[in-house]
Formats: sequence, C-alpha cells, structure tokens
Amino acid sequence: MRPRALPALGLLALGTTVLLAGCSSASADDAAADPNAPITFATTPLGDDPGAENPIEAFAGLVEAETGREVEIVDVPDYTAVVEALRNHHVDIGFMSGFPSALAVNTGEVDSLVAWPGNDDPVSTCLVLDDSPLTALDDITPDTVVAFADPASSSGYFMPVAMLHDAGLEKDTDYAALFSGGHDMSFTALKEGQADVACTSTIFPTMAGLGDPMFPFEKGETRSIGESDSMPVAVTVLADQDLSDDKRDLLKQALPKVFVEENADALGAMFEAMQGTEPVVDPDPSIFQPFVDIAAVADVDISDLG
Repeated sequence: MRPRALPALGLLALGTTVLLAGCSSASADDAAADPNAPITFATTPLGDDPGAENPIEAFAGLVEAETGREVEIVDVPDYTAVVEALRNHHVDIGFMSGFPSALAVNTGEVDSLVAWPGNDDPVSTCLVLDDSPLTALDDITPDTVVAFADPASSSGYFMPVAMLHDAGLEKDTDYAALFSGGHDMSFTALKEGQADVACTSTIFPTMAGLGDPMFPFEKGETRSIGESDSMPVAVTVLADQDLSDDKRDLLKQALPKVFVEENADALGAMFEAMQGTEPVVDPDPSIFQPFVDIAAVADVDISDLG
C-alpha cells in the first residue's frame, strides 16, 4: 500500500462550500477507467506509535487482500477534509463516524457504501483529571474550558454538545469551547491544563494504562463527569458517487469481511468504533435523519448542505 498526502486541500467550513485543489478531474476519470487502478482511501492521522501497528495501514492491507487491488492511503487533516475529498472525486472512500457521514450524505454528493448501526451504549464521555474540583456537569461554569476534538466529530463534538445542552449548558455561554484538532490533542490540553474538561469517545478511557499514545493517562488519572446518549449509526464507509462499478462491487463484498472479530486487534479503534453491530450495505439515507435533529443543538444545519 502507498501512503500519500492530498496537496493544497481546501477545508470545508461547516455550511460553506469551498474548492478543493489537487488531482485533475481528467486523471480521476482515467483512474476510474483502469480496471487495476488502486483504491484511494482518505483518512485523518490516527496514532503515531512506531512500535504499534497502525490501524489505518492494517485496514488498507486487509482491503488489499480481499479485493486484490492496491490501496492508497491519502492523509487529510480532519473529517471535513475527508468529505470534501469525496465530493470533489479525489478519493474513492473514507471511514467516518455518524455525524460527518450524515453531513456528507446530506450534500447529495456522497454515498454511504456500508454502515454499522450504533448500539445502546453511550458514545461520548466528558473527562476531567482525577484531582479536578468538577464532579458533575452541573459544576461547569462560564470559565470552564471544554476541549472538543473536531467540529465535525460525532463523539468528540456533536454528542457531547447535545449532552451538555440537555444538562442546561450552552456552548460559548455556559462554558468556553476549545477545538483541539483531535481526540489525542484534547487529552494533551487536559493534561497540560489548557482545558478543564475533554469530551471524547468512550473508547479512549478503556486505553488507560496501556501506553497507547492516543490516551496518555494511567488508570485513575481521569474520571468521567457525564456520558452521552447512543447514536443511530456508529460509523460508515463513504464513497465517491463517481466510484466505478467494479470498485463499488469489490468494496461492498470486501468490507464486511474485513471488519470481523479475527481482525479486531489489528484494526484497533477502527473495529471498536463499530460497536459490535452487523453491517448494512447500501443503507438508506433516512438512517442519518436523527443526526440532523441533534446537529441543530450545535447550531449546524446538515439537512441541506451543498
């Protein structure tokens, strides 16, 4: 597999259309016509431990084995950049959580190829250091700095904001929001005192004491002061609407075979994000409607982005 970066990438400000520089549409058409063209996969960086297997690379290798196609990893800075890369036909697929998937699908320009429904477990948790004076969401004040991962993150923004809203706390009024740029950066902000609270996926506290750089805490160093509701969709693999039929068919057959228990260790957080549910191939866009309602709490209308 070959990693590469997508150059001159214009970021999508939520609710705003921007242009994406990069490969020409002609080269994309040529690749789609080539029966041996690699499958291009847009992803945000995930982990930097040189001693651990990178789940993105493991995913690429497993897809290569199932499809017989080379998988080319394309690094982009955040979730919204994945959406823009798909919308502008620069990549074939992207692995996304529920909210950015809903954002993408509601543009009418991106397909959900395979989706994994959520279970009934909480998706997000808001963490504080163990010695923090905060013991519950009610203790948060306008001076409290709450770190969020990314403005298009399900577990690192939308669900926690909805949780805080349900507790009577509104962003930028009842607490100060800090967008760190990633879950791991939220933990860094919490550890270094730049944030009082870090809202993140419930997956990460399970990594305490394991030496994983994505969650740099020992057991007992953090505690939760609140957990969110569950989500109707955990994650999806999104696809460029111009994806060639041969790639589309290969991926729809391969992806459910990739995300199986025997690959759980290699896929790490990617596998855990699926919450143990069975995949739905070619899901109906209506499954994303609940996200539109929750997004309204965060003052983001994802029902008609284009």
